[in-house]
Amino acid sequence: MAQTTWEKVADTSAESQPVAQRSAGRWKFLVGGIAMLAAVVYLILSGTASGALPLLSVEELVKDSKYAGQLVRVTGAVLGDTIRFDGENLIIEFTVVTIPSGIEDLGLALHEATLDESAARMPVRVEGQPKPDLLQHEAQAIMTGTLGADGVFIANEVLFKCPSRYGEADKNQSISEPGTGL
Repeated sequence: MAQTTWEKVADTSAESQPVAQRSAGRWKFLVGGIAMLAAVVYLILSGTASGALPLLSVEELVKDSKYAGQLVRVTGAVLGDTIRFDGENLIIEFTVVTIPSGIEDLGLALHEATLDESAARMPVRVEGQPKPDLLQHEAQAIMTGTLGADGVFIANEVLFKCPSRYGEADKNQSISEPGTGL
């Protein structure tokens, strides 16, 4: 006959651990949870603060010196004949003009803005970005950056909208014409 021996296995459950060890483990989870919660709150607040920049017109930014050197968002119509692009150094320069308010059709408002010789104008400089396809005459530029002491707006983020490209289609117009590939 074979003989077997029985050994008592040590109990490693939480109930068999001393109270000090159990509370130390709980503290680790509590501190870790608080750290993660603080990180999430920080990310939410910092994201909200950066998105809370006011959207100014070119005229508001140029005429009010309190915005000089501050991070702001500004919108204006691009003057096509002022667009300059240095592909070697990735520098884009152009001028924007104030978009008139009160015109509901954005395409018409951009067109009117570029024709108005008395509208406020502002030179813009963007560095380190390739030339966007939508950077063209009468495009709406929405930019984030700072206005320098020399009057040049240094943009670190730029979005262009071309209303003729994204305008509403006529209700009677089909999406594509047969045989045209459009």
